[in-house]
Amino acid sequence: MAKLIRNPPFPFKSIQSSISFAFSCLILASIAATTLFSYRLSVDAVQRNSQGYIEEIIKQVNTNIQSYVDNMENISLLAMTSKDVKYYISDNTFISAEERRPYEKRISDLFQSILYTRKDIASIMVFGYNGRFVSDRRITALNPYAKLEEQAWYKNARDAGGKSVLSAPHVQNIIQNEYRWVVSLSRELKSTDGITAEGVFLVDLNLSVIDAICSQINLGKKGYVFIVDSEGNIVYHPQQQLIYSNLLSERIPEVVAASSGTSFIANDRDGKRMYSVQDTNFGWKIVGVAYTDELIANSGTIRSTILAYSLVGLAVSLLLSLLLSHRLTRPIKKLQADMKMVEKGNFGIQTEIGQMNEIGQLGRTFNMMVSRIKDLMQEIIQTQENKRKNELQLLQAQINPHFLYNTLDSIVWMAEQKQHEEVVLMTSALAKLFRASITRDQELVPIRVEAEHIANYLLIQKMRYHEQLDYRIDIDDAILSYKTLKILLQPFVENAIYHGIRNKPEIGLVTIRGREDGGRIVFEVEDNGLGMTPEQLARIWMPDDEGTRRKGIGIHNVNERIQLHFGHEYGIKIRSEPENGTCVTITVPKLG
Repeated sequence: MAKLIRNPPFPFKSIQSSISFAFSCLILASIAATTLFSYRLSVDAVQRNSQGYIEEIIKQVNTNIQSYVDNMENISLLAMTSKDVKYYISDNTFISAEERRPYEKRISDLFQSILYTRKDIASIMVFGYNGRFVSDRRITALNPYAKLEEQAWYKNARDAGGKSVLSAPHVQNIIQNEYRWVVSLSRELKSTDGITAEGVFLVDLNLSVIDAICSQINLGKKGYVFIVDSEGNIVYHPQQQLIYSNLLSERIPEVVAASSGTSFIANDRDGKRMYSVQDTNFGWKIVGVAYTDELIANSGTIRSTILAYSLVGLAVSLLLSLLLSHRLTRPIKKLQADMKMVEKGNFGIQTEIGQMNEIGQLGRTFNMMVSRIKDLMQEIIQTQENKRKNELQLLQAQINPHFLYNTLDSIVWMAEQKQHEEVVLMTSALAKLFRASITRDQELVPIRVEAEHIANYLLIQKMRYHEQLDYRIDIDDAILSYKTLKILLQPFVENAIYHGIRNKPEIGLVTIRGREDGGRIVFEVEDNGLGMTPEQLARIWMPDDEGTRRKGIGIHNVNERIQLHFGHEYGIKIRSEPENGTCVTITVPKLG
């Protein structure tokens, strides 16, 4: 009985459908994974390129601002090298205000000439430690409430010892009634010998140049650039007022902690942003802020393009999977069609074998199986034909006309001799013999019936041959109920009489034995007749044919009849010697 596989992996009856479904699932999963992977790679590549682009922009901003600060330092150097400035802030004393005023005028003119060329400079001033100061204006009054020594730019310049110092944005209130939002570049001025500090030079920058530099940077619609000093104070921010009013915040701690040329990602309620940090030589940090959704501005296009190509690839792959599954299952369908032909009884069919893969090997096995079945069926047909032929020969032997004629002739002769009892006995035996012979409804009969049959046969032969023939029947009573083939012993008894005893001058004895031996039934038909030479014994086993057919049924056919019914382990053995008689041993199974 075929064993059904429970819960098959695919709910399809067709292998082609299962293969197509499996291929489709694999292709769909592969394309989905490839699409997602490709999209992520594309997004990452775009993000990396954008990050590099922003870093390059910030470097350029750094270069521009550095150039701007260098220009301011050059202006401070101009003041340092001015003889009028040096003399004015030195310890030299002026006799009167009229003597000091020309110096102030020349210094102020120098500063004004610089202001004419640089609109981003709010003011230029020099403060001498001797209490003198000069600005770019002829008349300047210092704010009496703003102490010079408390100004951060003033203290930082003194602490720097001659190096330029940039301040954080602050309100410059050193001049009376003037409050400007500036960034101050200050430097302590030295004497001619470079040792003695004599004053502080101050340039206030109005941030217009820095604003112009930073505002021109395009980092997307929402991206921007801002600058902080080393302390984290905002130097420039496009929304600086919002920063100072705490309406907007920046990642100042992370920016201060970040190394130059590095980036970090911030993701909060304001969105996902990338900060690129670049340090300047004067302590500022220039920070570019870009929103990641703007960095990948064409992410939708990338996604749509990849999805479109994936769909096209999926359609092509599914079509190929259908074609491939059809090609793979075509030999199986051909084999299935050939199997149906075999089911209809066509055993002459041979399936086509293509490549010697698993399917090819299956087809070869199918062809071998069909050929074997065909051979077995022909063998069965031949066996049945032989069986019918043997049965026909057996029937012919049972109604041997010579035996019937001779028996009837004996009956007539005994009737003429007034031997009525012998006539009755022989006629009764002949009737029983033929009654058993013509009964064809059962192939197997009890051994008791076979014993009665052979006893009737021998009785008739005994009445015909009188003193020339004697016989003994020694069949164990224990085996009488077992079954055996009908008319099994008669051919051997007939051969013993006609070929062993009839031509013997002395009286012949036919002995019939029957017993159980090791689960088998063994019959022996032995005579003390003429016996056979080895050559005669060999000819007995030769099958009958048209040229050598003998009367009656041959030993070979009886042996074949036994083996057809019970198998090749049963059959006939003959032991014979010339002048010493013949003994035939018949072995059949013990059938209840």
